[in-house]
This record gives sequence, structure tokens and C-alpha cells, in this order.
Amino acid sequence: MNEHTPTRILLADDHALVRRGVRLILDSEPDLTVIAEADNGAEALTQARTHRPDLAILDIAMPRLTGLQAARELSRTEPDLRILILTMYDNEQYFFEALAAGASGYVLKSVADRDLVEACRATMRGEPFLYPGAVNALIRNYLDLAREGRALPARAITDREEEILKLVAEGHTSQEIADLLVISPKTVERHRANLLQKLGLKDRLELTRYAIRVGLIEP
Repeated sequence: MNEHTPTRILLADDHALVRRGVRLILDSEPDLTVIAEADNGAEALTQARTHRPDLAILDIAMPRLTGLQAARELSRTEPDLRILILTMYDNEQYFFEALAAGASGYVLKSVADRDLVEACRATMRGEPFLYPGAVNALIRNYLDLAREGRALPARAITDREEEILKLVAEGHTSQEIADLLVISPKTVERHRANLLQKLGLKDRLELTRYAIRVGLIEP
């Protein structure tokens, strides 16, 4: 990309007002331009495939797929796409998951007007962008792991199980989930049974509580 071509951005957030505000910040910069918007994680995947942006800015808490789920999928299917997480969660767990999902940076919505433009530019230069609290968390986590000689913990459930967990918690039936994911209801039921067993839970209500606790859906 030459320096005269603006960075083409996909913006995904389920709040239209937030998208409008963020778009104003970005479109006022000559080197940045928003070419597509999405209001959920699944739509973000579709828009990324259609428009082939240079950079995706993803909110974490979105319907259908979270920003973290979408980031994992985009990292796998669009390896050249840079990803930034824009969130209201100043939360170490989400921050580490964002890095693991392939994001280059993590920007808090509360300071987006200050940090977002620089985060976009840093990401396009191939540099990570971390807000100050995240840097402290990263250093502290690294020191803890080094001191205890531990490896990073593995995720308990697979990407597909997480996707189904989110949809169950959002209130979809097995048939609806099967239709959304283009798999059979029987496969959905099998994944659901695996989830209950792995997580030590007994019913849909407990699955929903778990999904809220790990940030897959908003309470």
C-alpha cells in the first residue's frame, strides 16, 4: 500500500451511535477511511470477505459472534487483515484473549477519541497498540508465569463450542442454531451435551450464567 492510499477500515459495533462517533473520528483523518460497517460479529465476517478491508475494528460484546470470536475467525481466514479490539471493558482476561485471537491492539472506548487514530496507524505499521493498563497487566502476567514456571492455560472449550454456547445463551433453539451454523440439530445437541459435561453445568440457565460470566453475552 503506498502512503497516498488511505487505510480501508471495517467497523463492527452493535450500537449505531458508537459506530457513528467512531466513524467521525476516523473519517476526519486523511489516511483512514471506513468502507464498511457491521452490527454483529457474523456480519463483520461477511463484510470482511466482501470488502477486503486492511483493518477491522471490532467491539467485544456483539450479538451472534463476539468481537473475539470474529477476530479468531478472521485471523484464520484473512491472514493479511489487521485487527483492533475497541471495547468498554478494561479487563485483563479480555485483553489476553484479544491478543490470543490475533488482535494487534486493544483500545478502550472511554479514550477512543485520544487513542484510536494512533492505534490504527500503529497497527498498520505492524506494531502492537496497548493502552497503559494493559501494558502493566502484560508485564505482571509475564512475571507471574515466569516465577511459577507455568505455561499459559489452555482454553477449556473449542471455538465451535463457544459459538454454540453463545447462541444457546442468546435464547436460540437447537433448530435455529442448526440453521444459523448450517449443521444438523443433532450436532448442536451433541455440542451442547459436551459443553455441559466439560463445564460441569446442568442446564441452559447455568450455561447462560456462564456465558455472561465469561463475557460472551451481556447480562
